[in-house]
Amino acid sequence: MTSVSDCFARLRDRGQCALIPFITAGDPDLETTAAALKRLDDSGADLIELGVPYSDPLADGPVIQAAATRALQRGTRLDDVLSMVTTLIPDLRAPVILFTYYNPIHYRGVDKYLQQVSQAGVKGLVIPDLPLEEADTLLQKASDLGVEVTLLVAPTSSKERIHKIAEKSQGFIYLVSTTGVTGMRTKVESRVNELLQELRQATDKPIGVGFGISQPEHARQMMDWGADAAIVGSAFVKRLNEGAPAQGLTSISEYCRSLKSALVRE
Repeated sequence: MTSVSDCFARLRDRGQCALIPFITAGDPDLETTAAALKRLDDSGADLIELGVPYSDPLADGPVIQAAATRALQRGTRLDDVLSMVTTLIPDLRAPVILFTYYNPIHYRGVDKYLQQVSQAGVKGLVIPDLPLEEADTLLQKASDLGVEVTLLVAPTSSKERIHKIAEKSQGFIYLVSTTGVTGMRTKVESRVNELLQELRQATDKPIGVGFGISQPEHARQMMDWGADAAIVGSAFVKRLNEGAPAQGLTSISEYCRSLKSALVRE
């Protein structure tokens, strides 16, 4: 499967902006998660972010927190998630990126964790609570296994810190559009445009913007401001849980196509 970096390089060559949907593994169940990954892949997703349910998701808003709680209550565990993606990934075009907190990695052991996700075919990791100052060892070990670890830039990050994150981040840079947690919002803060320009001065690496993007016009705005990807989470998670699984799957397929249409340059 294509690496995260290669996927962005291909899109950049074509002048395209990536769409990265997020869903939570095991919500409402792993069978539906597998079907959702395939639907998203078929509906225009360029990369897919898969959240591993965790009991204390500090960066996540109420929609994704609730999804993680439901998944854990159903008994979803990392081994179950990896078993599912191992079977499914060979049939997907879009690289899969795991969104996970650091504590489960530490608990399992960095080496073992990275080996398992690599063997499963996962191409990227986003670890929102990984301190920059403690990231080097994990970044190197992941890179050796073909897994790219993407670091996050917050709206409150200083210019010095932005430069350091941009230097170390792999695959792309995850720009958080707003302070606080994930969630659907009515508009995207204009500060994002300024942050994008600051990042552009620091790096030529791809930049994905997430947290708060929920409407096609939001995604289009990110592209017009110069982002390389729009990352959409809570809106997908919410739609997937509307009604029976079949209804949720239809809903995210239609929504994915509408977002991707907004990212087509005229």
